[in-house]
Amino acid sequence: MAENWSFLDTSKPNFRPLVVIELAKGTKEETITWFTKRIVDKKGNGGAQLLVKPLLTEKGDENIYLVGASHLRLLLGAEAVGLVKECNDNSMRTFTYSSRKTFKDFADDNHNFLTMAECQYIIKHELENLRAKDETEIPGYPQAKLYPGKSIVRRLLTSGILVQIFPLHDREELKKLRHSWYGRVKVGYQPLDEIRCYFGETIALYFGFLEYFTFALVPMAVIGIPYYVFAWEDYDKYVMFATFNLLWSTVILEVWKRICAIMTYRWGTLLMKRQFEEPRPGFHGVLGINPVTGREEPVYSSIRRQIRIYLVSLPFVCLCLYFSLYVMMIYFDLEQWALDYHEENESNFSNLMLYVPSIIYAVVIEIMNRIYRYAAEFLTSWENHRLESSYQNHLVLKVLVFNFLNCFASLFYIAFVLFDMKLLRQSLATLLITSQILNQFAESLLPYWLQKRHKKRMKKRMCSVKTDMDMSLAEQVTLEKEMGAYFGTFDDYLELFLQFGYVSLFSCVYPLAAVFAVLNNITEIYSDALKMCRVYKRPFAEPTANIGVWQLAFETMSVISVVTNCMLIGMSPQVNALFPDSKMDLVLTVALVEHLLLAIKFIMAFVIPDKPRDIQIKLAKLEFESLEALKQQVRATGVYNSEK
Repeated sequence: MAENWSFLDTSKPNFRPLVVIELAKGTKEETITWFTKRIVDKKGNGGAQLLVKPLLTEKGDENIYLVGASHLRLLLGAEAVGLVKECNDNSMRTFTYSSRKTFKDFADDNHNFLTMAECQYIIKHELENLRAKDETEIPGYPQAKLYPGKSIVRRLLTSGILVQIFPLHDREELKKLRHSWYGRVKVGYQPLDEIRCYFGETIALYFGFLEYFTFALVPMAVIGIPYYVFAWEDYDKYVMFATFNLLWSTVILEVWKRICAIMTYRWGTLLMKRQFEEPRPGFHGVLGINPVTGREEPVYSSIRRQIRIYLVSLPFVCLCLYFSLYVMMIYFDLEQWALDYHEENESNFSNLMLYVPSIIYAVVIEIMNRIYRYAAEFLTSWENHRLESSYQNHLVLKVLVFNFLNCFASLFYIAFVLFDMKLLRQSLATLLITSQILNQFAESLLPYWLQKRHKKRMKKRMCSVKTDMDMSLAEQVTLEKEMGAYFGTFDDYLELFLQFGYVSLFSCVYPLAAVFAVLNNITEIYSDALKMCRVYKRPFAEPTANIGVWQLAFETMSVISVVTNCMLIGMSPQVNALFPDSKMDLVLTVALVEHLLLAIKFIMAFVIPDKPRDIQIKLAKLEFESLEALKQQVRATGVYNSEK
């Protein structure tokens, strides 16, 4: 084995393991040699120019490798991915190695200039962009075909040769973060800057949005309690509450844009340019030239992708929507059966039976949502989108359409077809509370319990091993590689999106929805923090400037809430009494009010700037300086050419 590793630069005393690569047991030696050589080879030869070191384990038959990089390589990688750092003049600029001295806290011997999360993100970027050039197959595995432009890591994963790649935890930093984040129960803000430094901007933004959304729900909850206590059956008195809800939903989303801009400017991701987005690892195609960047990368026909979307994915989604509606009608049959049973018996047991259909339906909804999620991921991956952002947008669209219909179709049917406000209130309360309990159990409590049991078993086994190797590092890697993988903030945002729908769509029927949402979100902050630090592997950091397509999803939900609340108000007896002779006048009046409220929403969205004034000035100043620098460069080039 020693001679096979003679080309690896593993003798450096400052080697810092950042990322773990686990290959399958029994992986052929020639495959390991080829893959590790591609990792350490120079960029000009198609390699990643990183450092690799094998990790000795207790069994000796596990192929686990630690990946790191020299300080210089990480700085060059920071420039390649377009990281933005703070300069000595307190401005934020894209990092370049040539101007490294102008950045705050930079020193040649300061290896903490880049956070550990940023270093791991750079390594991930380099590994994902290892692509086949002349190889036609993975050495040692003739069935694992390669072609020019194919992602090597992706092929190794799909072939079962590469088990996983994950970043290591920094145990000391994690301990500090746990203490300041959820180590003690307190009323206050989360340490978002520390979360960003450790987990990256995407996860920090999610927790920032969760915290902001929870505080934004407090006024709705405070106003909703007296409406529930003093006017439970009088829906007419909810007109003011519904109107406040409509304005509230607009204001909180616009204010969030400003808060988001402040945070992401401070973190540097607001300035990161879109052109740094490389083709996603799952994207495949024939190697060609990108007409924009001039780089070699896979290309794939957009016509073929559109055919897959409209002839396969779209019909499948429609079929799933039909099945969801079919299950909904079964639920209403169960509701009718429970009502008939209650009318025949009228006992405490029959009163409880009235809630059973809604509880069963809520459980079925959660199961259907999770099964559909896997199908949507498979279809979206099969569509072969070039960019990760495009992949996420199509996946979010598929999932949101189904989840919206699956979760809210029954409520719309009860409200606007059955006109049963009592059943609507009961169903809304049951669906909201049941979904919150199920999500807390499935996403946090159950994984934490399972991980805790597994960790005890692993520690007992590791303590019984006596070797000369670095026991602490080996134990850490062994424990972390068995942890579950965190698949991103998609499910977390989806949960908040559905919660926002329950709160905003039918607010005038169930004002306590905001109260339950606040209570759930307070526990959600602590349970999500717990699962990030104790349950799942450390995820790779992902720079982002906003919450992406979820902002549009929430804004769309707020527009739909205007329509539903206006229709519910128009159905109230008090409003109907104003138009005793003409229902057409009632419909026209409700439509007019709805359009006025929508106009107010859009005016407010236009009046409230997305970015604070000082951020706008800083961005404009950077753009001006960039243009001036470009002009000077053009002039210098012209003078040089004229002198020649």
